[in-house]
Amino acid sequence: MTLWKQLLSRKSIETLLAEMAGEHRLRRVLGPFSLTAIGVGAIIGAGIFVMTGRAAAQDAGPAVVASYMVAAFGCGLAALCYAEFAAMAPVAGSAYTYAYATLGEILAWIIGWDLILEYGMSCATVAAAWSHYLNELLLALGLPLVGPGLSLDPFTHSDKFGSYLALNFPALGIMVLVTTILVIGIRESATANAILVLVKLVVVLFVIAIGVSYIDPANWTSIPVDAAGQASHDANRWGLLGVLGIDRWLQPLDEMIRSPFAPYGLSGLMLGASIVFFAYIGFDAISTHAEEAHNPQRDMPIGILVSLGLCTLLYVGVAAVITGMVPYHKIDIGAPIAAAFSQRAAAENSALLRGATALIATGALAGMTSVLLITFQSQVRIFLAMARDGLLPPAVAEVHPKYQTPHLTTIVTGILISVIAATTPIEKLGEMVNIGTLLAFVIVCFSVLLLRRQRPDAVRPFRCPVIWLVAPTGIVVNVIMMLFLPLDTWIRLVVWLVIGLVIYFLYGRHHSTLGQRLWREFSTQGLSPTDAPLPRD
Repeated sequence: MTLWKQLLSRKSIETLLAEMAGEHRLRRVLGPFSLTAIGVGAIIGAGIFVMTGRAAAQDAGPAVVASYMVAAFGCGLAALCYAEFAAMAPVAGSAYTYAYATLGEILAWIIGWDLILEYGMSCATVAAAWSHYLNELLLALGLPLVGPGLSLDPFTHSDKFGSYLALNFPALGIMVLVTTILVIGIRESATANAILVLVKLVVVLFVIAIGVSYIDPANWTSIPVDAAGQASHDANRWGLLGVLGIDRWLQPLDEMIRSPFAPYGLSGLMLGASIVFFAYIGFDAISTHAEEAHNPQRDMPIGILVSLGLCTLLYVGVAAVITGMVPYHKIDIGAPIAAAFSQRAAAENSALLRGATALIATGALAGMTSVLLITFQSQVRIFLAMARDGLLPPAVAEVHPKYQTPHLTTIVTGILISVIAATTPIEKLGEMVNIGTLLAFVIVCFSVLLLRRQRPDAVRPFRCPVIWLVAPTGIVVNVIMMLFLPLDTWIRLVVWLVIGLVIYFLYGRHHSTLGQRLWREFSTQGLSPTDAPLPRD
């Protein structure tokens, strides 16, 4: 078997289904409500509590509402493709598993390595931000704040706080707690997540219900003088399109769309969509838990589509409230929702609004914690799927005999994420999440489309409607959002993927379960490596 033949070798749907029956498979304990809660738990978190303010203040203005719709449209197209594949092959691994079944081993490794980066950096970002929300809650309650030197990484304001030995201790503590919960078991973590999801749903609905009465429509229809100049001259919103010179062809359209509602034009609206895309990785997290679903053929599509639709409505509602309460250029980037209510409370000396600020901070903490639970779970299951295929060491796939969880991988990954979250600036952690997510969605859309041609006879409990329109449109929309991300983000992605390819060729290629089995089959047939046909399973 030549190297090229192994790189293109694929796993059949039958092989994936057989793996579910193995003695080391995970427990099937998740129903449609739990899966939807997992999606909502991963979606409603840093996106709604942080990204809304960043995108509105710096990228899209009030048109951040439209940015969320664009991002949701791209996600919705990908979600339909995810639902078809998750129902066909309900095993751990998400886009990695789907790529292995359609595109071959090397592309499966690339997408798996990309997902490791996506989930790892997302988890570390949220953990690092968790301390900020803890401080917001303590401030709202009138309690002493956590000392700045105890809640910042050693590279943030180190000159002011005096030591490069500083650590973000709240981030470290919450990661230890989350790791412990996940080692105990999926049932326990699912229960904890469901409680946290209910708390933050109540808070988000409260924000919308109370905030509506404080909306000033003028904040949507007038441009402050100081913000207008910045909006019209900022040329850094075209991302890779600007580097390639394509932006000059789009400038007329940019100016056509520019308005008080969209002060940054088309480029700002689309960059805002690329930024808030971070908020939508939750339904991808559902697909990584397919192996633990009671009835995956029914429950997976329900969990994926319902969680995405529900969270899109909530995002649009909150974005409209925040940009209506505060002029977009004055929105607090760190804690936009809590800050909007605290500013209004100070202006009106309202005890009700001060209480609302404390409630919002509590909801933010609940949101951050549930996102950590789901994101961490998802990354561990990507490791599990890759180790089962021999691309990573066997110890990674070892399941605890009592808890039936991948305990070793959970503990090691938890330690690594804890260290990264406690020592790395938040802005550096979050830069890589979006491009990794978008790449995964593109791969899934292409994989489902390809599998329709490769295996038209395969049983599909859920079929993506109008697949020949949905999948190509999903690819185009998500690629466009990728192109609006800056060049340095693309460079970091390429560097990460090169590192992954080195690991694959040094270890994964030689230990691949599929590659070793194919080699044995060719040997027993008396075929030489160069004579062996291109394998498909």
